[in-house]
Amino acid sequence: MGRPDPAGEIPLLRRLWSGGHLLPDGASGGPAHPVIRLFGRWARRPLLPAARLWRRNIQLRVVATTLLMSLGVVLLLGLVVIGQVRNGLLDAKRHAAQGQAVGGFEVAEQMADRKSDNRGQDGAGAGAGAQDSGAWLNALVEQLASGGKGAYSVMALSSDSGETPYVASRGPRASGDVQPDSVPADLRRRVDEGRTAPYERYGKIVHAGSGGSEPALIIGKRLDDNRGDAYQLYYLFPFTQEEKSLSLVKGTLATAGVFVVVLLGAIAWVVVRQVVTPVRMAAGISERLAAGLLQERMKVTGEDDIARLGESFNKMAQNLQLKIQQLEELSRMQRRFVSDVSHELRTPLTTVRMAADVIHEAREDFDPITARSAELLWGQVDRFESLLSDLLEISRFDAGAAALEAEPIDLRDVVHRVVDGAEPLAEAKGTRILVRGAEAPVIAEADPRRVERVLRNLVVNAVEHGEGRDVVVRLATAGGAVAVAVRDFGVGLKPGEATRVFNRFWRADPARARTTGGTGLGLSIAVEDARLHGGWLQAWGEPGGGSQFRLTLPRTAGDVLRGSPIPLEPEDSRRNRRPSETATPQPAAERLAAVPAQPRSAPSADTGAPSADPTALPGNGARVVRGTPETPSDGARGGQEPSARPVPSSETPLNEGEGRPRGR
Repeated sequence: MGRPDPAGEIPLLRRLWSGGHLLPDGASGGPAHPVIRLFGRWARRPLLPAARLWRRNIQLRVVATTLLMSLGVVLLLGLVVIGQVRNGLLDAKRHAAQGQAVGGFEVAEQMADRKSDNRGQDGAGAGAGAQDSGAWLNALVEQLASGGKGAYSVMALSSDSGETPYVASRGPRASGDVQPDSVPADLRRRVDEGRTAPYERYGKIVHAGSGGSEPALIIGKRLDDNRGDAYQLYYLFPFTQEEKSLSLVKGTLATAGVFVVVLLGAIAWVVVRQVVTPVRMAAGISERLAAGLLQERMKVTGEDDIARLGESFNKMAQNLQLKIQQLEELSRMQRRFVSDVSHELRTPLTTVRMAADVIHEAREDFDPITARSAELLWGQVDRFESLLSDLLEISRFDAGAAALEAEPIDLRDVVHRVVDGAEPLAEAKGTRILVRGAEAPVIAEADPRRVERVLRNLVVNAVEHGEGRDVVVRLATAGGAVAVAVRDFGVGLKPGEATRVFNRFWRADPARARTTGGTGLGLSIAVEDARLHGGWLQAWGEPGGGSQFRLTLPRTAGDVLRGSPIPLEPEDSRRNRRPSETATPQPAAERLAAVPAQPRSAPSADTGAPSADPTALPGNGARVVRGTPETPSDGARGGQEPSARPVPSSETPLNEGEGRPRGR
């Protein structure tokens, strides 16, 4: 099969035959040469606009297809017509030439017979007869060619049969400037062999003066002169007139073909335009309807199928507009109802609250059952106040009345206030709250009240569902963005729950007991607060592996986020730990080949911000931006231990205003 390949012990030809791979089995080929890639991009670049236009324009495709098919039909028809005309001209020329040649051969025979009858019998007359033979051939050629000047030429050649001795006066005679080599040698041989039968052949007439040539039909026959010696007489019929006629036919067909192709293309363009224009109009109106312009309608003219399509489209748009208006009115009524009820309930709730406080303070004077009832009343009134506040906040977001009061703040201060407030609950749960990345300032233009509310929800949620394990709060800043991630190691989230967790009143486990008495709206309000800042609030989790919530905000209010300094999936997730747990020592080249498609930062305490994710697009929440040396993204860098906030002893659980939403 060929010489062995030392890399894989498999013959080289077998590798080429099986797939063209020159590397051993299991080895991955390197990337294409940069010059080849550059040439490929350079070659594709001018074709991309044309390809995009071809894919998106049905009218162009139909017209181009019609033109190509019409051009093919016209070319095929032209070839057939030209072939028929050419064959007809050749047949007519051949029949006319045969008739003319046969007549000339008969005249030559008659002239030879008359001269033979008048020929002398003595020897002295023989010499004079030999001289008369050349003159006789000249007279014969001139006489035969006199009737067809421009239509044909006549040539007399000596016979090569060897039956008659060569005579000097028997040289080639031809009319006009025709060269003797115009007659092919094979035709002369056949004429000598055929003796009395005429032969014909297509050839070329060579002119002595200009040296040019032209196609012609040559007909020859062997005859006897006035002395009975053999010679060859040829008629040469040029195809000059036939070529002119054929050129005229070709030009006429080409002009007509171009006209027909252009006409068919114009017809196809007009016909397709009549069909495509309403479709394009419907597509444009559909896009405007999707953008919220519900009053848009198609212009309907006529009574054909397109008109019926337009009428149906307009009816559909009208029905959609009515339904959407009804839904908007219903939603507006619901929001107004919630807002009105929430405001109207504040006054009686304040009275109930005051009464509940009085009863709660005097609970020690009651019997145990009444005292417990007073405690329950006080706790439920507090929860009712939180729910009422959340409903009012949600109604503001729904009405678009939420205002952002941004100012430069240090997120470290906000995080410390949130952690201090969550310490009683963390003590009750046996949980430590660790803060990382708080060594350097994390400055951003944000609303401190809203950011604190978001972080309080995240931290309380993490403590509530952390199963008594540590909760890690991490800060980072890089690339025009700041981020705070809250990581717990509790029950985690099932697949698909990372997006549903932000829905209103959604709970992953309705049977799960809660300590903080949340309203089920905390994360819904938190995600609206993040959007109001132009930021992201995203969740990640795995069953039994905990979860991580990441808040990303632009460093300057109004900027557009292009990435987050903290990866959404933490470094200690199962997917990130699995390669390191099962890895074996590998050579450097193999380690480079094993780099995943989306590299993540290593869980080392000495590293700064996570390295950039090259596969994430701008504006994508999965993009990780690179940190700068003066703004570390992890507080554990530089050999420092993560700072742990001390948890003071307390018997009272935390009961913050936002509470734990039902989403977790």
